[in-house]
Amino acid sequence: MSKVGISSQGPRRILLADCDMFFVQVARLEDPEGAGREPLLLVGGRSNRGVITSASYAAREYGVRSGMPTSRARQLCPEAVVVPVPRGACVERSRAIRAVLEDLSPVVQAASIDEFYLDLTGTERLFKGEDLAATADRIRMTVHDRTGVAVSLGGGAQRVVAKVATRLAKPNGVHVVPPGGEAAFMSRFPLAALPGIGPAFLERLAAKGLRTAADAAAVEGEWLARWFGPRRGAWLWERVRGIDASEVDARERRKSISSERTFFADIDDDEELERRLLELSCSVGSQLRGKELRARTITVKIRDYDFRTRQAGGTQPDGIETDRAIFAVALSLLHTLRHRRNAGVRLLGVGVSNLVQQAPVTQGDLFGEQATLETARDRTIARAVDRIRNRYGREALRPARVLDRPEE
Repeated sequence: MSKVGISSQGPRRILLADCDMFFVQVARLEDPEGAGREPLLLVGGRSNRGVITSASYAAREYGVRSGMPTSRARQLCPEAVVVPVPRGACVERSRAIRAVLEDLSPVVQAASIDEFYLDLTGTERLFKGEDLAATADRIRMTVHDRTGVAVSLGGGAQRVVAKVATRLAKPNGVHVVPPGGEAAFMSRFPLAALPGIGPAFLERLAAKGLRTAADAAAVEGEWLARWFGPRRGAWLWERVRGIDASEVDARERRKSISSERTFFADIDDDEELERRLLELSCSVGSQLRGKELRARTITVKIRDYDFRTRQAGGTQPDGIETDRAIFAVALSLLHTLRHRRNAGVRLLGVGVSNLVQQAPVTQGDLFGEQATLETARDRTIARAVDRIRNRYGREALRPARVLDRPEE
C-alpha cells in the first residue's frame, strides 16, 4: 500500500488557495465605481479580435469562458462590459496575497499568479488541534480581510487532491478531503478534470473507453502500462487514486516563460511573421537571462484567423539563453507550422520550458568553443547587451531586422 502523503508527523496537511475569477476581482477593486458595479463583467481584449482572460460568474452563466474570442463572448452575453486586464494591479495583489499566506503557513509555493499551495503539516499543536477545514476557513477570511480578494481553498494529504477539491470549494468556500478518502473522492470526476491530462491524452483514454477516474481506476495497472506505456500508465494509476508524491516547495523555480502577441490585423506574410517572432524571442531571452536560467525546450504557438490554435515544440540537448539561439529554434518551428497550414495569423507566441540553472561563462570557454547552437561568446555578448539595455532602455539596442519592420 502506498505511503505517499504520510509523514513522520502523520498525514500531510496541504491546501491550495485559488483566487476566484482573479482578474475580474482585481478589475473591480481597481475601479469600484465602474467595473465594480458591473455584474456581467469580462476582462481581456476589448476589440473583437481579442480574447477573454476572465469572466464574472454571472457572465459564465451565458456560456462565456476564459480563452473565448471576445466577439463570441459578446454574442453570448451582449450586455456584458469588457475591460482590459489590469496587469500591474494583478501582480501587486498576487504579491500581497502571498505575503498574507506566508504569515499563516510555514511553506507557501506559488503555482501561478492566482494559485498558491500551502503545506501545514505539523501545525496541529500550533493551531491548538484545529482541523484542516477550520484552518482553511480562517485563512480564507484572513486573505479577504487583508487584500480584498476572495479565495477558495481545497485541501487534503496530496497536492493533486487539494487541486481538484478547489472545484467543489468555489466560489469563496472550502472543501477538504479527509486522509483515506482520496480514491473515493477522485472517482467522482471526469478524467478531463484531473491536472496533467490534456486533450491528446483524453482522446487516447476515450479510445479505450475511459472517461472518468472511476473508469481508469477499474483497470489493472498492467493494462494501463500496456496501453499508455510503463511511465504514463503508472502515473495514471496513481493519479486516479489521488496519490501524489510531489512536495510543496517554496523554492521551486518557474517552469516556463512565454511571450505572445495578438495582432490588429491577420498576418499572412512569412517575412513579417519572422520579424514578429524575432521580437518575441528577444523578449523571452531577456527574461531568461534576467532570472539566470537557460531553456532546453522551445515552443511556438500560433492562432489562425479562424481561432484554430496550433503549436510545435523542440527540445535541445543543452540549455540555451541567447536571443539568436532561441530565434533559430523558433524559426524552424514556425516554418513547420506554416507548412502544415498556411493561413492568416492573428496571434503568435514563443515559450520556453525545461528550464535549467545558468552556468557562468569562463575565459577558457571563449577560446575553446565547439560548433553548437549557442557558444560561450554568444552568451557573453547577450549579457553585455542586457547591461546596456538595463542602463539606457530597451530601445537602446535592437536587431536590425526588427527596426526594418514597417509601422502598424
